Amino acid sequence: MNLRKLGKTGFDVSEIGLGCWQLGGDFGPLSESQAQDILTEANSNKINFWDTADVYGAGRSESMIAQWRKQHTEAENLVVATKVGRSGELFPDKYTKEKVKQSIQLSAKHLELDCIDLIQLHCVPPQVLQDGEIFTWLQDFKQEGLIKHYGASVETIEEGLLCLQDPELASLQIIFNIFRQDAIAELLPLAEVNNVGVIVRLPLASGLLSGKFKKNQTFDATDHRNYNKDGDAFSVGETFSGIPMNKGIELVEELASLVPNDFTMAQFALRWLLDQKAVSSVIAGVSKKQQIALNTSAANLAKLPDELHKKLEQFYFQSVKQHVRGNI
Repeated sequence: MNLRKLGKTGFDVSEIGLGCWQLGGDFGPLSESQAQDILTEANSNKINFWDTADVYGAGRSESMIAQWRKQHTEAENLVVATKVGRSGELFPDKYTKEKVKQSIQLSAKHLELDCIDLIQLHCVPPQVLQDGEIFTWLQDFKQEGLIKHYGASVETIEEGLLCLQDPELASLQIIFNIFRQDAIAELLPLAEVNNVGVIVRLPLASGLLSGKFKKNQTFDATDHRNYNKDGDAFSVGETFSGIPMNKGIELVEELASLVPNDFTMAQFALRWLLDQKAVSSVIAGVSKKQQIALNTSAANLAKLPDELHKKLEQFYFQSVKQHVRGNI
């Protein structure tokens, strides 16, 4: 597994990371033993960057990570990032310094840590980012030793640009994939100039870019791809990258003609992301441990040719962008 610097943190993180949303049960039921097996498999595949949040299973994901670490004290150089800002105690308009601190302290308790490696603002409203006071609070928490570094996870390019105005921001987590390419124009270059590590979420567009979905695919009732496919529970741009599921499946079929013969669709999508030099880590979530080796295999594949990158850019702007719902 190749390592890349995560911005101002100085951490060397695996270029394929592990998204731990699934450990909270938000992609359908996942047993404790399945969660532990996934973490063990990630560690075995040299994935040392794990991304979670306080709201993933109301702390369950964080607790699963803590439990695993207690049983695997030999694990080295593990970087665990979590998030704050989407719990009912804060979102959408109850942000105070004390409440944010209490939420971070609760995450530290779940993770069984005195100091969190990286805390990220979790898709907080743009007016909170615009105000900027919340970044001052994070700076104070860093000085107090509650967190080592802080970053932000955002839903839109505009929000990402707001966050990049903070000189101490260490990382920025964005929706970025073949179906959401807009960050390439301005956001990625600015992050690189400011030494802000870019963490990619939704690399496979909630599974669309695995190439395994069929028309009218069904999901478990507890899976956000069932209850949020049209933005009924949270941002419509989060699930399937904002594209109606069946339209996304059609676009994947169209995209298949560009995939090299020795790549799977998922490897192709992940390799495209890894070719972006501003990207520090691509966090791919899994519900089965067998999926981890498939994800990490993309890191060992050759870079895609420049000509193919140009074709994928044309594909996005001509065929895909018009179907993305919500703000990009």
